[in-house]
Amino acid sequence: MKILQTLALTLTIITASSCKEAKKDTTSKEVSKEITSLKKDKKMKVLFVLTSHDKLGETGKKTGFWVEEFASPYYSLLDKGAEITIATPKGGAAPIDPSSDSPDAATEATDRFNKDDEAKARIANTNKLSDINADDFDAVFYPGGHGPLWDLATDATSIALIEKFNSQDKPVAFVCHAPAALKNVKNADGTFLVNGKKVTGFTNTEEAAVGLTDVVPFLVEDMLSENGGIYSKKDDWAAYVIQDGNLITGQNPASSELVAEKLLQSLK
Repeated sequence: MKILQTLALTLTIITASSCKEAKKDTTSKEVSKEITSLKKDKKMKVLFVLTSHDKLGETGKKTGFWVEEFASPYYSLLDKGAEITIATPKGGAAPIDPSSDSPDAATEATDRFNKDDEAKARIANTNKLSDINADDFDAVFYPGGHGPLWDLATDATSIALIEKFNSQDKPVAFVCHAPAALKNVKNADGTFLVNGKKVTGFTNTEEAAVGLTDVVPFLVEDMLSENGGIYSKKDDWAAYVIQDGNLITGQNPASSELVAEKLLQSLK
């Protein structure tokens, strides 16, 4: 009888232990599923910073941001599920460079933008840069156009924003003339952010080709080199992008999508 009682007690203990382990295993799987779900639900939050400047020096002509350099990365990131916020130094409408909205400059991305009322409405009503907090975003992207040479290169809010993204080791991406925004950006030790880093941007020969060498306040290629950047380039108008740590730069409009791809890879 005692043997039977002992066996019964042993079976009870084993059964209880098995149930406890099964429950623990189930709980562990449920937690794992919840974590996976949270990761899937977490959207990439990317800030786009555009110029507010619309005057091409003393030429009497208009400038602004280059549509392809906005549209191509915008849709590349949007289609991958990114949550995008657009800001400019002044807020409100971001000026479009008329030359970038011509048939000669048309691409699949610009055609999509021109048919996208929601995207155009966002460009017409951008956030003011001073209202933006770097802590709310995973990365920042600066499209080019000649406008940034006049405003973003010296805008204190933009400079501080890039410095904060950089201090948090978040991706900072620039294409074509947008590296102009790096002109006065520095590291915590006071050195220029581009110092000792591999970079690219609109070339001197590309600027000469569009006849604006004597119009722009400075040349992107020269500035990057003078600030200690290890500047490299490909042939004029060839797509070229280079990444050094969290800094991503593209040479010209044709490089826009490649810069977006590098940014996406950095966020994975």
